[in-house]
Amino acid sequence: MPRSVNHVASRAKRKRILKLTRGYFGARSNVWTVAKNTYEKGLTYAYRDRRNKKRTFRALWIQRINAAARMEGLTYSTLMGALHKAGIEINRKVLADLAMNNYEAFKAVVAKVK
Repeated sequence: MPRSVNHVASRAKRKRILKLTRGYFGARSNVWTVAKNTYEKGLTYAYRDRRNKKRTFRALWIQRINAAARMEGLTYSTLMGALHKAGIEINRKVLADLAMNNYEAFKAVVAKVK
């Protein structure tokens, strides 16, 4: 009995991957093995960087809060400690947004904990 191979499915899979790698440099877009490896590596980068994005944004918020706090004569750590002691539960994302876009509100928060 002849060997049965599902060419339709395997060709469809190759076409799908090659369609997703359009625009990549050189052989990465049109050579099957290179394109497959590049695509899979891209998925691992995407998975990793979805987590790294959270880290980098938190770091950015902290830098913004620190800069605004220093304009008010405090450091980041003293401000966050004072907020905690005062029982003001405001997260870093919102605090950084206030520092950037609504400085008067940020000043009011700082005045409350001083």
